[in-house]
Amino acid sequence: MRVILEIPDNRAASLIDVLKSISFLKIEAISSAKADFLKELKSSVDEVILAKKGKKQLKTADQLLDEL
Repeated sequence: MRVILEIPDNRAASLIDVLKSISFLKIEAISSAKADFLKELKSSVDEVILAKKGKKQLKTADQLLDEL
């Protein structure tokens, strides 16, 4: 399982030290841009899942083109 944590800069170092002390955890720092991208991607996937279940209506290609 992968988890993304948002940690204030002034608290990050101490929490990372604690997490590194746990042998089965693998820690990788990512940039804010990558974190934002992952949030947007997850949101998009969630929308597609809802659309497939019929719980959300997505825009058609024509509607998207009309917005341009």
